[in-house]
Amino acid sequence: MPHNTFRPDLMGSAEIDASGPLTCGELNTITLTYTAGHFGIDDSGSIKISFRSASDQTRFQMEKPQAIGYVSVKTSNGAGVNTWYESNRNIRPWHHTLYIQCKRFLAEGDKIIVCFGDRSQGGPGYRTQTFAEKTLEFRVHIDAFATYDYVVLPEDKQPKIELVAGPPASFFAILPTLRTVADQFSLGIKAEDRWGNPTDRNPTTLTLHSSRPVKGLPPTVNMSGSGGVVRIEGLSVDSPGELAVTVKDTHGATVAVSNTLVSVSKSEFRHFWSDMHGQSEETIGTNSARDYFTFARDKALVDICGHQGNDFQVTDAFWRELNETTAAFEQPGRFLALPGYEWSGNTSVGGDHNVWYRQEGRPIYRSHRALVMEDSQPESDALDASKLFERLQDEDALVVAHVGGRYADVGYAHDAKLEPSVEVHSAWGTFEWIFEEALTAGYRIGIVGGSDDHKGRPGASYPGATKFGSYGGLTCHLLPELSRDALFSAFRQRRHYATTGCRPYIDFRLSGLEGATREWSSDIVSTNEALIGDIIQCEGSSALLSLRIAAHRGIERVDIRDGLQTLEVVKPLADRRRQGNRLRVQCEGAEYKGRGRLVNWDVQVTLNGPEVLSVNPINFWNPDRKVRQEGSSVSWSNATTGGAHAVDIWLDDASSGSLNFSSDVTSFELNLSSLTDEDYVVSCGGLKKAVRITRLPDEPLPSSLELTRTITFDSTTERRLFARIVFEDGHMAWTSPIYVTKIEHP
Repeated sequence: MPHNTFRPDLMGSAEIDASGPLTCGELNTITLTYTAGHFGIDDSGSIKISFRSASDQTRFQMEKPQAIGYVSVKTSNGAGVNTWYESNRNIRPWHHTLYIQCKRFLAEGDKIIVCFGDRSQGGPGYRTQTFAEKTLEFRVHIDAFATYDYVVLPEDKQPKIELVAGPPASFFAILPTLRTVADQFSLGIKAEDRWGNPTDRNPTTLTLHSSRPVKGLPPTVNMSGSGGVVRIEGLSVDSPGELAVTVKDTHGATVAVSNTLVSVSKSEFRHFWSDMHGQSEETIGTNSARDYFTFARDKALVDICGHQGNDFQVTDAFWRELNETTAAFEQPGRFLALPGYEWSGNTSVGGDHNVWYRQEGRPIYRSHRALVMEDSQPESDALDASKLFERLQDEDALVVAHVGGRYADVGYAHDAKLEPSVEVHSAWGTFEWIFEEALTAGYRIGIVGGSDDHKGRPGASYPGATKFGSYGGLTCHLLPELSRDALFSAFRQRRHYATTGCRPYIDFRLSGLEGATREWSSDIVSTNEALIGDIIQCEGSSALLSLRIAAHRGIERVDIRDGLQTLEVVKPLADRRRQGNRLRVQCEGAEYKGRGRLVNWDVQVTLNGPEVLSVNPINFWNPDRKVRQEGSSVSWSNATTGGAHAVDIWLDDASSGSLNFSSDVTSFELNLSSLTDEDYVVSCGGLKKAVRITRLPDEPLPSSLELTRTITFDSTTERRLFARIVFEDGHMAWTSPIYVTKIEHP
């Protein structure tokens, strides 16, 4: 008889004492009561209670009754139990598991009472997970016969609770980044709780103040009943220029300033934003696939979204359902929902690759079938990345290598037609190395960002309190219209730039090209200008590179790069940095490429001489991680997973004295008088693991920048030109390169 058909209806039932929704990230106590079924439980039989791997609730423990996460267990018949808690020891996605083994048998009707976050001995309870979930399940499995072969209780006997957002902690305003004067556009206003969940608890009325006249913009917006997000449609401006909207509360205090919208007289394309990478509860994520796309469209306010369930968990039934879902959500001109999956082979056979189709109804080519208990079309499996590219040769598909749990080995296999870009940032961290490896291999590759969201928040993916180390990334696509045809055409030409989740306007191009042609689809087009992602052949020896940025925050630095070489580092307000009294102490990098990449930083910075006036954390995504200041000492604990976090420290005088940096990673002392506008960097091994000290001006850095540079060409080297941008708030952006080769005529 197949597993789990052995009478789960006779294995008992479970219930919890939570009567209503709980608030994300708050301390709670919940009692789960399991009642034994017809078979009871044999001596040394057991139950296990599991939670999804995405959950970042407190890790449970049974040793310290007065500490957070304490769990107590008792039985109604007085039988003793052994209890232990482990992660990554149960079948995916139910990784976090409490095991309870009975020392003597239970009969039908006997109970096991489990108190999660027991406060009876002075403990504070346990913190619920930080992200909203409609049906958070305490998944109960029964080993009634002491065989270690567990049977899952039926769904109607599984205890579930709802987790909802807390009160507003921050507000955001979201505009598109490029439109023409003839276009109408929308403004999104969002309220989020301290963990990044959209919320309309404690609703308020906000006032809107635009930097220039906007037709259709109301003076106020009421957040009541909005679910945390209000979208104001039908806005327009009557002339070219830049627009930002400031949001103020009822006391007149500014609570948000939007990103910048650049309006132009005419343009061959507009900017559309995507998060094409994440999962829902049908695989290893949270909430349903329908909820997933709804959040991306209505809460994150992205224009394009894809779903990337691990192929070895995507059943045929879910693959059909997912295709039906994307077709239902598809609305050209408003929102694109793409069918796809994550080819999830181990790194040794190529590693993770995202696959998207232009149309529904196409096959899924699985890397393996570890969790797919069906044999339908095994002949279509693609057991390594080379086979995947072979299978996709006749498909209208896009592929992107990425770094998640299994990182992609871009050197293992590559197909330029199918794989135009690599993903350099997600909630897992920042992975510039994968782009550098692609360049080293000689690929003409673009750059994208995504979230790889597991928490039901594609497009606005906060890492929460566990292994994810970053806010999820976004990609800006340069499209003539919002349609799948336009997206696939532009994607294959690398017409996009990536960010760590911010939405800056970026224009990066070459002009004044002589005798130049551009590869576009299967055509060769004459041109005197190159845009992001273009592959150019030209006869001239030089061209003018121009970069324009209009951002949400100040620009800390811009690296103009040619492949692996940095041509120039641009630091706005360089002169004022030399006299500035603000120090940025930044920790960055990873241990290595794989799952164990996380670096824990326990830092103490002591200033000898200058007085510490104030501090400000950068990229501290977990609000429970605080920066502590005591006199001249500043300390914190945080992690990096390839990206960076930092603390800005304002001093009364940063021109003299010394800084002592102490941590479990490295320690050093720096004479402050030696700091100019150049960074002081201490390498710590690993994968670009380092501490960086930067001197900044006292005032905020400018949020806009325009520059031009003359770039020369020769016939011996292909230019691979792109911009890498670091913003004052810790966000980053990368443009896909422009590839230029000079042709020499005989």
